[in-house]
Amino acid sequence: MHLSVVILAAGQGKRMNSDLPKVLQPLAGQPLLQHVISAARGVNPENIYVVYGHGGAQVQAALGKENVEWILQAEQLGTGHAVMQAMCVIPDDHTVLVLYGDVPLIRPGTLQKLVAAAAEGTLAILTVNLEDAAGYGRIVRDAEGRVTAIIEHKDATPTQLQTREVNSGLMAADAGVLREWLLGLGRDNTQREYFLTDVVASAVQANTRVEAILAANPTEVMGVNDKIQLAQVEAALRRERAEELMLAGATLADPRRIDIRGDVQVGRDVFIDVNAVLIGNVHLAAGVKVGPNCVIAHSRIGEGTEIFANSVIDHAIVAQHCRIGPFARLRPGTVMHREVHIGNFVEVKNTEIGAGSKANHLTYLGDSRVGKEVNVGAGSITCNYDGANKWPTLIEDGASIGSGSMLVAPVRIGVGATIGAGSTITSSTSDNKLTLERSKQVTIDAWTRPAKLDDKEKADVIASAMEKPKG
Repeated sequence: MHLSVVILAAGQGKRMNSDLPKVLQPLAGQPLLQHVISAARGVNPENIYVVYGHGGAQVQAALGKENVEWILQAEQLGTGHAVMQAMCVIPDDHTVLVLYGDVPLIRPGTLQKLVAAAAEGTLAILTVNLEDAAGYGRIVRDAEGRVTAIIEHKDATPTQLQTREVNSGLMAADAGVLREWLLGLGRDNTQREYFLTDVVASAVQANTRVEAILAANPTEVMGVNDKIQLAQVEAALRRERAEELMLAGATLADPRRIDIRGDVQVGRDVFIDVNAVLIGNVHLAAGVKVGPNCVIAHSRIGEGTEIFANSVIDHAIVAQHCRIGPFARLRPGTVMHREVHIGNFVEVKNTEIGAGSKANHLTYLGDSRVGKEVNVGAGSITCNYDGANKWPTLIEDGASIGSGSMLVAPVRIGVGATIGAGSTITSSTSDNKLTLERSKQVTIDAWTRPAKLDDKEKADVIASAMEKPKG
């Protein structure tokens, strides 16, 4: 079977009150349209056509890496008109699956049911039973329960409005017959548009069976037209992904307070505290503990590692049984071997740290390679940037860096070397030696502590200090 997917994404989304096109509104860190494209790929189509209109340049720029074909709907004359724009390039022997760029939670398994039904020569439509069906087109059935039409909410009679089964808008059909039905559409409705749903009546008239596939979960067909609905869809997706993590073996302190914005894999007995944000491809091995308010993006965390509160880990690789935070930041390029300790207010960037090494307080390690069993004292930093170039620092195995030390790169700290507290190191140091660099301590006997000045006296001091040097 040949399958083409058409995604309708031309709407302006006025109710969003946003400069961003509706299909680019963010859901779990990705545009709405991105979610729909991902679902479409789950049914292995030969082609995906995205029909765009408002904000087309923005939409194409945001999703330019996607292997889809873009179809312009210059005039927005309804959903039927939108599908017809794509039908010009779809062969008659294809099955056509129609999706919507603002219905992001649809699952590939549900789409497969639609496609399978359409392959048997039916017009397959996806329906759902809703307690509150306001705004949705109603499914009209005859006395024998067969689908005969879909009536838009604005055109429905009071009796039809009592129907709870509604149209999701998603459908699948043979391309050849769908093309014929689309060519026969009219605009005899309150909105003067070509409604895709009117092809149901055309199918009935042509004695083509219309099969209604009932969505198992109403969240799959939730549409997004304003920021309230966007928040509702976000909550539904958050709940769904949290449940998937728990089924995989993770314990969540509060499943309502976790944001999963990507593909997250967890091992057994992972614990995640409240307000964690997981972005992109994240792997948490067995026994990992994530404290409250942590952000982990595009990273792998090894077995038994504990990440304490308010830490940020971005594009990093962390081995087993490490301790990170609280208030630590691992930036891209960080690689930590087993049993490394990175403590509070420590920042690491583009640095590999050997097994058993520690930097527990107020430290910056950038563009460095740190050996095994190294201890970096509080307030020490690698001075890796000279204003134009980044330079490396090498700290060999067993070195000890005293508190408040500045290591001015490029520089090597020798094996087993000790740097005395408060030193500024500008040259490489010897193995197993103590290196100090300090100014001589002096006491000024005539010094007195400054007295509080009034406003005029302060102004005179400032004016004098700001004078340009003469000559």
